[in-house]
Amino acid sequence: MTNPLLDFSGLPRFDKIRAEHIAPAIDRLLADAEAAVAAAEAVAPVAWDTFVVPLDDATERLARAWNQVTHLEAVVNTPALRGAYNALLPKVTRFWSALGQNLALYRQYRALGDAPEAAQYDDARRKVLENALRDFRLGGAELPEAQKTRFGEVKEELASLSAKFSQNVLDATDEYEFWIKDKQHLGGLPPDVVSAARAAAKADDEPGWKFTLQMPCYLPVQTYADDRALRETLYHANAVRASELAENDALDNSTLIDRILALRAELATLLGFPSYAAYSLATKMADTPDEVLHFLRDLAARAKPHAQRDRAELEAFAGEHLGLETVEAWDLAYASEKLKQARYSFSAQEVKQYFTEPAVLKGLFCVIGDLYGLQVEQDTAPTWHPDVRFYRLVDGAGALVGQFYLDLYAREGKRGGAWMDDCRNRRTTTRGEQTPLVYLVCNFGKGVDGKPATFSHNDVTTLFHEMGHGLHQLLTQVGELGVAGINGVEWDAVELPSQFMENFCWEWSRVQAMTAHVDGGEPLPRALFDKMVAAKNYQSGMATVRQLEFGLFDMQLHSGFDAAGDTVLALLDRVRAEVAVNLPPEWNRFPHQFSHIFAGGYGAGYYSYKWAEVLSADAYEAFEEAPDKVAETGARFRHEILARGGSRGAAENFRAFRGRAPRIDALLRHAGMAG
Repeated sequence: MTNPLLDFSGLPRFDKIRAEHIAPAIDRLLADAEAAVAAAEAVAPVAWDTFVVPLDDATERLARAWNQVTHLEAVVNTPALRGAYNALLPKVTRFWSALGQNLALYRQYRALGDAPEAAQYDDARRKVLENALRDFRLGGAELPEAQKTRFGEVKEELASLSAKFSQNVLDATDEYEFWIKDKQHLGGLPPDVVSAARAAAKADDEPGWKFTLQMPCYLPVQTYADDRALRETLYHANAVRASELAENDALDNSTLIDRILALRAELATLLGFPSYAAYSLATKMADTPDEVLHFLRDLAARAKPHAQRDRAELEAFAGEHLGLETVEAWDLAYASEKLKQARYSFSAQEVKQYFTEPAVLKGLFCVIGDLYGLQVEQDTAPTWHPDVRFYRLVDGAGALVGQFYLDLYAREGKRGGAWMDDCRNRRTTTRGEQTPLVYLVCNFGKGVDGKPATFSHNDVTTLFHEMGHGLHQLLTQVGELGVAGINGVEWDAVELPSQFMENFCWEWSRVQAMTAHVDGGEPLPRALFDKMVAAKNYQSGMATVRQLEFGLFDMQLHSGFDAAGDTVLALLDRVRAEVAVNLPPEWNRFPHQFSHIFAGGYGAGYYSYKWAEVLSADAYEAFEEAPDKVAETGARFRHEILARGGSRGAAENFRAFRGRAPRIDALLRHAGMAG
């Protein structure tokens, strides 16, 4: 029987892929890719169709198969799957590292740029060539042989360490259980959370209620549990995950953090960069670490007074109405929710009853239709879990634009958070147009007792956010693999389409259309929506400085941080002293779970969220300025930003859409911090 990872004839065969398929398939595809590289090195004279296309063919097959493996490792993690993934990761990393250092290929690309046909290249091919030459330099192609070898070793070890970091966080999250036998400790908790905790206990044939650190359980406990000791217990367990303070020291990420930072610094030094941050910014919109730090600190100076006011109001309320002499870290969400209810006369839990899953999805798909004239239709495909749904995106003529998987619910063995990833990118081939295929993954609570899942408004904006990423990938009109979709897009601009989509979760007509009460089916009342809007910027100052804290910590950690005379936790304390208003206990080990920068793509790039938020707020303002021209403005946004992929710079894309450079005004206004 054909190995499912070697079948590229249609959709991935996720229902058939097993751990034992991974090594044979990846070894075969690595061999094919290495043969294609050898052939590409010898092509003469060099031409696009005889050099780039065959190389793309072979490396794309490897990338697509490995992508399926890494995806499964993230969403249905098992010991067998993890073992196979970890065993192959060094080989795969070694191949890509060697490819980036291949001096013969580098010479071929330079020859391609000098060839007569290069004058006829379109924007996409010119950008592919430009990026390739840059990436060869960043990949160490110009290094002496001994340093090349070391560079490859560093990249390989970094890949393994990042995977281990993520796996430790996942395991530390999954292994925690807290049991409650006495119902009196459940006061304040939403009924659906209590039901889910009871169902989890029943599944283990145990009495009482089982609580975990999965977000659909943890966040409601922090927000609603009247039992302060329960909030503190779960907060502590969550805050020390994967650290030296956790019970299972086998999952401690402390040494991994130190080693990752040391290797990143070494990698930058090998390439002649003063820091890993400087190396990271070589492919971003921002030019230098100082530019990023200035941006973050300027925003902090604007936001911190608002944050300090938020904190003072919270402390006064908690003391007067909740009997809390001090507002500890495990009181923040609880007291904030109580103050919001008192001030705006509604609760997030009340709102949540209206955002039922079928209504939210229908509303989301209507937004896509109104903006871009596209329809989302239910489709069928092999999936990795029974809860996963599959959809197709079609244009007005019924032609297929792309397809996507939707995996909404949290479960054991699934990495926390929410993300989009591409499974198959758009590409023009001799067989025609290859349509894009993406994953949209969230970690929401599942419906219980026969009722549909209900989403908090934050959940809804998260879903819209990830769909924005998906649309960036799905609506590309670029046929060259290297710059199709999000490929080649500067990392600090990649959040523009995702954050842009969040704005539609605050339009009354949209919200009305995407709500249906879990019991009665009625839409959200206008009076309740008005209260939500009034509360929209509630504690926006605190939320902003929290993001700036993460961004400043990340950028300073990767530029100028001296591990010999400093510690990661001490640096974080200094950053918090500069911008934070909510100071966690000294035993909080946030860096040990900061997967974005230690196991994801955001190392020296976490600032991107705020950087791109300036772009997204300004872009949405174009829709605010012409509310009767949604389709027309949407068509321009699609054409100038989404469709372009990475075929031209993000700054140029923005100027083409907006007619000018971005301004921070809309962001400050939307956050209630203007003036």
